[in-house]
Amino acid sequence: MYQFTSESVSQGHPDKVADLISDTVATYLINSNKQHRAAVETIVTTNKVVLAGEYKSDRGANKDRIANLVRDVIQEIGYEQEGFHWETVEIQNNLHGQSPDIALGTDDFGAGDQGIMFGYACEEAGNKLPYPLFYSHEILKKLQDLRKNDSAFTWLEPDSKAQVTFNYGSDGKPIDISNIVCSTQHKEEVDIEFVRNNVSDIIQDVAGSFITNKTTFHINPTGRFVIGGPDGDTGLTGRKIIVDTYGGASPHGGGAFSGKDCTKVDRSAAYMARAVAKQILVENDFQEVLVQLSYAIGIKEPTSVTVWTDKKINYVVAEKVKSVVDLTPLGIINKFKLFDFDLTKTTNYGHFGKNDLPWEHEAWT
Repeated sequence: MYQFTSESVSQGHPDKVADLISDTVATYLINSNKQHRAAVETIVTTNKVVLAGEYKSDRGANKDRIANLVRDVIQEIGYEQEGFHWETVEIQNNLHGQSPDIALGTDDFGAGDQGIMFGYACEEAGNKLPYPLFYSHEILKKLQDLRKNDSAFTWLEPDSKAQVTFNYGSDGKPIDISNIVCSTQHKEEVDIEFVRNNVSDIIQDVAGSFITNKTTFHINPTGRFVIGGPDGDTGLTGRKIIVDTYGGASPHGGGAFSGKDCTKVDRSAAYMARAVAKQILVENDFQEVLVQLSYAIGIKEPTSVTVWTDKKINYVVAEKVKSVVDLTPLGIINKFKLFDFDLTKTTNYGHFGKNDLPWEHEAWT
């Protein structure tokens, strides 16, 4: 037997606040125009938001509109705290036009940068993601849904994290949950034991089928968690790339997703790699599939395509992928209609595994 652990963070985690601002501003700048480009980075800290990055868009100069979008994001997440409030937050906009040197490679839809991307799928959760990541996401989605929609849970605040450890058998199949860690920000007036009891009940509702009498719970293990979010910790775009992907069950190429238009293969090729991995898994009798793609800046075709099935190189499947899938940036963009896509749909609780995302369906027909 062995164990494997994954974590997730809520929409109110400071890094995810930064990601959502970046995706919101990028979607606004792109405006469904294939000639527009965006690379938006955000830092959030105590009552301050700083935007930096590049764009090619006729909307980039509208700083008032961008500032209002930032405030709308913060309000929607639920931050109305003294240290981070949508009405009073200071917003510094340092966005500027894209370098013409970069435009040379991407105007005709060459890859926006060099890099490697991975896609992964496995036979665990119904959405073909590993159980530790799946349940980490589900616990936090439930917590935040209750915070927003159930008057009995107004004591919850936006910032929270979850971590789930599964026991696996020697055959590599999940058995049960060894331990669960969950920390959630809460209002000052509630008692820590009240928080722990309520969060434990929520976790039981979400993951009870894998919880046993040996499962260990660590709920707010340090105790009080009142000051959180960007007031408690600085947040940066792209700092939760393992949460965004496969919870550590797969390698990661290193490129973040949020804030980037989809000529950036860090984002678009990772989406296609997931679609390819998932379709290979669904059509064959494998337990897991891993796909690697690589690109060179300004070059349309990938520099490599590699497929592992059940941890073994599969040359035959890799050749099939190269023959039936358009892996150019423009081919991926057209396949998934990425310039018409609202990038904020991907920001929270993973860029994979949600049925309304186009790359969760077939990569080829």
